[in-house]
Amino acid sequence: MQTRFFRIEIRGVHRAAFLLALLSAGNSVLALLRDRLLASAFGASRELDIYYAAFRIPDVIFSLSLFFVASTAFIPIFLEERAVSAKRAQSFFDSVASIFLVGICIMSFFAYVFMPQLAGFIVPGFGASERMRVVELARLFLLSPIFLGLSSIFSAVVQASGRFLSYALAPILYNLGIIAGATLLLPRFGLLGLAVGVVSGAFLHMMIQIPTLLRLRELPRLRLRISKDVPRLLRYSFPRACALSLNQLTLVVLTALASLLGAGAIAIFNLSQNLSVLPLTIIALSYSIAAFPTMVELALKDDKKIFFEHLVSATRSILFWTLPVFGLFLVFRAHVVRLVLGAGAFAWVDTHLTTASLLLFSYAIVTQSLVTLFVRAYYALGRVREPILYSIVATVITIVIALAGVMLVEKNIAVSALFSFFVRLRIKADIAFLSLPLAYSVGAFVNAALLCFGLLRLNGKGAAKELLQTVFPIALVAIAMSLAGFGVLKLLGPYFELESFFEVLAQAAIAGFAALAVGIALCEALKVREYRELKQALFSKESTRVRDLLQPDVEHL
Repeated sequence: MQTRFFRIEIRGVHRAAFLLALLSAGNSVLALLRDRLLASAFGASRELDIYYAAFRIPDVIFSLSLFFVASTAFIPIFLEERAVSAKRAQSFFDSVASIFLVGICIMSFFAYVFMPQLAGFIVPGFGASERMRVVELARLFLLSPIFLGLSSIFSAVVQASGRFLSYALAPILYNLGIIAGATLLLPRFGLLGLAVGVVSGAFLHMMIQIPTLLRLRELPRLRLRISKDVPRLLRYSFPRACALSLNQLTLVVLTALASLLGAGAIAIFNLSQNLSVLPLTIIALSYSIAAFPTMVELALKDDKKIFFEHLVSATRSILFWTLPVFGLFLVFRAHVVRLVLGAGAFAWVDTHLTTASLLLFSYAIVTQSLVTLFVRAYYALGRVREPILYSIVATVITIVIALAGVMLVEKNIAVSALFSFFVRLRIKADIAFLSLPLAYSVGAFVNAALLCFGLLRLNGKGAAKELLQTVFPIALVAIAMSLAGFGVLKLLGPYFELESFFEVLAQAAIAGFAALAVGIALCEALKVREYRELKQALFSKESTRVRDLLQPDVEHL
């Protein structure tokens, strides 16, 4: 017996994106709960710095493992092999899983042995005892890239088969593992118990893919014989793995700088970044992942006209959501921080600094979202060099701005005062670390701009014109929503003292509903295409198919 729950197949980008976004929203709620538990338990302290710093080397190893598990490279080859025969596709799958397992175990072994030396580079500002705690946690975290890497390979096969449910459920189970560690193990075993929760979540992330693979009869088997397509996978994956490794390198450098800028700097950087990437996980990844298999098929057919129409459609949808979200984040950033993180040991100064950091990260919401789609477009077209070149440029710019920003803010009082005014910081505090989220956002903008211009060169002026026509009404809606939310907050100011969670929630809810009402009214008045498509997808008779598919149904195999 097996439930239909694990073999949902949804046709069309909007419906697949709807499923992914729905479950991503659920996962985001869990991610917020996870961060609230951590902020409440530790505050912006050295203890939480140690926890976040311990992820850096395992995350680098996972990004290097994308030589084998990058879905953007794996899926096109797997679909080609499946078009020839199911046996060839299975052979390719078996080879990739086997090589990955050997490679990741070797990398993890060397990382385990040299972790003390690596920790000295990652957190140069920590004392000897603090670095040893980073080493202890990081060694345990080395299990995570093994489980997450296998899960990525499994989910690539699942996505190629048009099934997205287990892929979307995986991060939910990952966060549930961390939450269990924070609530059950942390009080008794400290950070080590929390680390066990992280590894358990990674294991569940992998295991949730198994039922769908069983249904597809494509469970991998270890084998010594290597498929002839593996070298091609490595060639295609190399730029993507390098690009993501560059992103991890950027985070390593920023973490090292933050370790020199006082206790809590790493924690605030990560907590605010986690808040800013919520739109990325809910919206951008949903559309990008759902659109990618279709882009691959169109590229294989060499139908560039339809390919770019599909790409422009997905870009419009991402902009429709992320531009208003960006504006609302600017207006409601303090409310978001207080509602999500403002509990327990999370002090008032932590709230102010995290709010300022979130403001700077918010400027990357739109650009980071577009990068997830544009990179997949390049890979679908088989153009694997441009993304890595653009990532190198963005990485260099990010690191240079971070270094220069820290030095300027620390050494120049006028620059520090101007920076405090820009981020609306009303307390006296060391703000040099805020140069790090600023540098990150600038780097994201550069990367997105380079990717966009490269794609426009491939398709001429037609796509650019259509995108500009789309951006104008959406930007108008976003500005109107932001102004409406800001205005209502000002009107409500005298009536809310904002000294309790419920007062903050009530004020944000009233102003948020006002902003939403203005946005809906303006979308109706301007006849925004994406809004009409959304209404049709939600309220047409055909949309009931999505709801029907989400109902579990038991059948015999």
